[in-house]
Amino acid sequence: MSTSGKRIWVGVDAGKGHHWAVAVDSDGEAVFSRKAINDENEILQLIAVACETGIEVRWAVDISGRASTLLLALLIAHGQQVVYVPGRTVNRMSGAYRGEAKTDAKDALVIADQARMRRDFDTLRTPPELVSTLQLLTNHRADLIADRVRLINRLRDLLVGICPALERAFDYSGAKGPVLLLTEYQTPSAIRRIGEKRLAARLERRKVHGAGAVAAKAVEAARTQHTELPGEKRAAQLVRDLAHHLLSLDERIRENDREIREAFRTDERAEIIESLPGMGPILGAEFVAIVGDLSGYKDAGRPASHAGLAPVPRDSGRRTGNYHRPKRYHRRLRWLFYMSAQTAMMRPGPSRDYYLKKRAEGLIHTQALLSLARRRVDVLWAMLRDGRLFTSAPPAPGRTHSRSPLLTSAQ
Repeated sequence: MSTSGKRIWVGVDAGKGHHWAVAVDSDGEAVFSRKAINDENEILQLIAVACETGIEVRWAVDISGRASTLLLALLIAHGQQVVYVPGRTVNRMSGAYRGEAKTDAKDALVIADQARMRRDFDTLRTPPELVSTLQLLTNHRADLIADRVRLINRLRDLLVGICPALERAFDYSGAKGPVLLLTEYQTPSAIRRIGEKRLAARLERRKVHGAGAVAAKAVEAARTQHTELPGEKRAAQLVRDLAHHLLSLDERIRENDREIREAFRTDERAEIIESLPGMGPILGAEFVAIVGDLSGYKDAGRPASHAGLAPVPRDSGRRTGNYHRPKRYHRRLRWLFYMSAQTAMMRPGPSRDYYLKKRAEGLIHTQALLSLARRRVDVLWAMLRDGRLFTSAPPAPGRTHSRSPLLTSAQ
């Protein structure tokens, strides 16, 4: 039976290599099911088939990341409406459909059917170029930081097998001097042989801050061990290589941070966001990369809920007012609000006063910080809404601001 002239919903199970699309009509009956390679011509053919099949087409995808970038860009460029069906929803609803099989075609059918029945899924739009750039840079920064943590852990593990005292002597994650030391001297015997004075002089030539203190601690640790451990020579070579890699990685992180700052400060909201204590350019860039133009949030409660800072009720029967910590929220958004709150509360000002007030009410450190983070979401929202820089004193009622509002109303 022909479905031309009918409304259809096309669910796409997106993947890196290929996508699987299933279309259903208003009765939930499958209209077509086909595979499309993640290629521009194949995707355009899929769009053409869908538009020929139904007079009104609605699309739904389960991935909004890099794997579906080409698909989403082509759909939006051709005026197609696309909604995002979370993978968790697809996974849970699959059990309500016939059969236990797990296939791309079945997942695409579930996606299409859920889009047909529900109207509360978020509509996907092409993000502005600046937001896309910040997303790439901040995600790359997170990868670089993770690589740095792994490098340091491997470095410390190898050092324990050479000289445990030398491994304990320094914080290799927070100071450049000890890492520079390891690029030349990795064993107790080598450090003892050069001596404290000559070691300090070599570190000074490499512009190590506090070179004398670093040399003294290294020699003191080396004097506690005179036994050469098995595999020490090879381990020392690996430590030297890891130290060089760590220094190179630190340079890459600094360069990435510079790019993030430059890109973030081209946003008209950057000055306002940075004016809030604790929100520097890195956290500010993370915020813009996640929330975009804030068009998907109608009030301050929405970003707070997205960050998991708003409690959710678990009422049943006569049990009411039973609030719990949410389980589904954006971990990175919560992290940036938490970190900014922690930074702000360390300095005198409204944030520290609010934190101390919550501690006096009996909240533990983490609870007080989360409460402060929730309060700061309201403050940041109001600043962006009114186009106003942060001030410690609340604005006078009815005061006119020279800046234009920087929030886009929710669609």
